Formats: sequence, structure tokens, C-alpha cells
Amino acid sequence: MRIGVLALQGDVREHLRSLEAAGAEAVEIRTPGELNGLDGLVIPGGESTTVGKLLVKGQVDQAIKRFVGQGGAVFGTCAGLILMSRSINGSEQPRLGLMDLQVDRNAYGRQINSFEAELSIPALGKQMFHGVFIRAPRIATVGQGVQVLGEFAGRPILVRQGRLLAAAFHPELTDDLRVHRYFLSLAAGGSADRDPAMKG
Repeated sequence: MRIGVLALQGDVREHLRSLEAAGAEAVEIRTPGELNGLDGLVIPGGESTTVGKLLVKGQVDQAIKRFVGQGGAVFGTCAGLILMSRSINGSEQPRLGLMDLQVDRNAYGRQINSFEAELSIPALGKQMFHGVFIRAPRIATVGQGVQVLGEFAGRPILVRQGRLLAAAFHPELTDDLRVHRYFLSLAAGGSADRDPAMKG
């Protein structure tokens, strides 16, 4: 499995580490051509407005859309979730619009309001997942084609649409590899929902 991590800004090294620990070959991606030959792409947390502008400037946004159109898998965390959403409340910032989601930026507060919580995510097994939320976005609404894999305080925090996965939290900041393994299963074309390897 060869998985790219968009390396324009954000938690790039942490995702590379998690993907490699989960058994994938992980590479940094900065230009459209570097998407060739990938099984999947991770869009890490960071500043979504800045990353969105850089995606447009380098025409990486169009390359990612083509990658998805050809069956490529994409996983976005925090800012990555925002960029993957079709609608961002109160903002016209650049976005990829890959998932049928409406989101609120920084909905859980500013940096000082960052928090951690134990999350129940049935698709990952019975064991709770330790979620790290940093200036986290909130998923306001999901479309009919979006599967909610986990919730916190009554709101979705991990969602899937086909081979697209998005999290409002930062699984790469923990040593729990289950979310990254789930994504690798999607990128491989398997059904992560039924894969015993995802359980823990």
C-alpha cells in the first residue's frame, strides 16, 4: 500500500508515522504529479483556508478530484475534513467538495479550548478510542450517502462516504492505529466494516 500525505501544512510527520506503523509505505505529496501511483491520500490538520489556497495555486485540488474520480481513497482530519466538505457555514474559502457534508469551522472553540475525550466508534471495535480535538470543526449535517461511524456529544466526529473518510479529531496524535488501519482497508478496496483487523 502506497499512501500519500499532503505536505503543504499541518500534522504531516505524525500521519506519516502512523501510516508506516500501520504497514503502509507513506510519502509526502506537494504537486499534482506525485499523486500518480498512490492507493490513498491523507489530508492532515492545519489551517484550512491556507491549505485551500495552496491547493488551488498549485492545481493540486484538481488533481485530487481526478484521483477520487478514478477510485482513489482520501482521509481528511480536522482541516482535512473541512476541505473535503461540500459546504462550510459562513465561509466561501476554497474546498475540494468531495463529501456531502456541511461543517462549522472551529466549532468547539479556539486553541485554548482544545480537549480530549473517549470516543465510542463501533466500526473500530468495542474498545474506546482516545480522541484529541484541536480547534476542531463540527459536522452540522450529513447527506444520505454519508455513513456516521462515530459521534461525540450527539454530533458526528468520524464519517465515511464510499472510499472517503473524515475525522473531526486527530487520530495521528495517539498511538492507536485503528483509524489509519480502517482507512488502509478502504484504500485497498476492502470492507473495513467487516474486517476483523480493524477491531481492537
